[in-house]
Amino acid sequence: MRIVKGLLIGCLVAVGSLLVNPAAAQQCPKGTLRIYTSWPMQGAMIPEGTGMKNGVDMAVAEAGGVVAGYCLEVINLDDASPLSGKWDGAVEAENANKAVADPKAIVYIGTYNSGAAKVSMPITQRARMAQVSTANSYPGLTKKKGAAPGEPEIYRPLGIVNYFRVVPADDIQGAVGAKWAKQRGAKKVYILNDQELYGKGIADVFEAAARKLGLEVAANEGIDWKQSDQKPVLTKIRASGADLVYQAAVIETGAQLVIRQMKDLGLVADRGVRYMGPDGLYEDELLKAATCDAVMAVDFRMTYGSLPFEKMKGLGAQTYENYKKKFGKEPTGYSLYTVEGARVMIDALKRAAPQIDKAKDITEKREALRQAIANTKNFEGINGKFSLDENGDTTTENMSGFKVVKADNPVGCKFEFETLLE
Repeated sequence: MRIVKGLLIGCLVAVGSLLVNPAAAQQCPKGTLRIYTSWPMQGAMIPEGTGMKNGVDMAVAEAGGVVAGYCLEVINLDDASPLSGKWDGAVEAENANKAVADPKAIVYIGTYNSGAAKVSMPITQRARMAQVSTANSYPGLTKKKGAAPGEPEIYRPLGIVNYFRVVPADDIQGAVGAKWAKQRGAKKVYILNDQELYGKGIADVFEAAARKLGLEVAANEGIDWKQSDQKPVLTKIRASGADLVYQAAVIETGAQLVIRQMKDLGLVADRGVRYMGPDGLYEDELLKAATCDAVMAVDFRMTYGSLPFEKMKGLGAQTYENYKKKFGKEPTGYSLYTVEGARVMIDALKRAAPQIDKAKDITEKREALRQAIANTKNFEGINGKFSLDENGDTTTENMSGFKVVKADNPVGCKFEFETLLE
């Protein structure tokens, strides 16, 4: 029964795509090009995944669904396992292979998790398909600094740059976080990481920066986030005398449990222990699952690789207001960055159109778009003008610090901008 239901939903989605195209088809003499997206759309990631999907839809709608005579069709894929509800390497590989096998697919926008990007990057590279990430921040995906041996070359079997990201990498965020921790009075930090690419990567950067700044690092410990009880590691933290817990994780890898149990064990700000994490925690689902009481008890702080939405100016402020008007809600942490990533692709598609028109096959079309994205310079973005460097990274380095405050909303609290970070 579940299989039949899944097939029925798939058919409805396909039919829905066809129904929106006939009117636009008259404006699209060159046919259709497809944009594939891939990130989790299950469990705790439903709000963020939906927000990112909205971001792509918004950018395509701004272009009227047509660019340089080509209709744009968005194919949204879920890279989460139906068993765990979390991103899965096998599912991500299946998504990437599906995209590159589609003769109308021109670009792959994803992923959310840096570990998932490791899987799809070589696949899209071999097809010369541009991959645009609006959330990945692990440094080793694009550069040597903060990378493991062999990175990023192992993701580039053809030796070209086809992976681009519009968010700052963690070699910036981790260092800024350590500096902020010292400014806020931390002296001894206990680092937890989820042993995944994003978490371990930013934890290592934070540790290195903290040591340089003179902070004592009690440990940088990988935890088994699948465990339903983290009190054993929290007991070690209490014994260590650390006054700050820095947890490098995402909401899918146990941060909410650690925060909740910190409060249960009395590891709270009133007793000299506070909590900090990176932007992987920027989800309302964290506040719901951890509870507002616990989050505020540990004096939660979080770094985020962007200006806060309400502090944006120009195009950023306009994008923020347009998103709220279009979807009737506040954007999620990465939804506006996904608008940005899709806009970069659309701008490049306009510039690459003459080469795409002359291309003999889809591989040449993809290569033309890849080169155009790589040549993105002085692009007007939500955080101001930026370019993509030789690694495919954004040149913007905006960083913000957030806290959590009480709020008159269903959750009972909310993230609030506190300061710009350098």
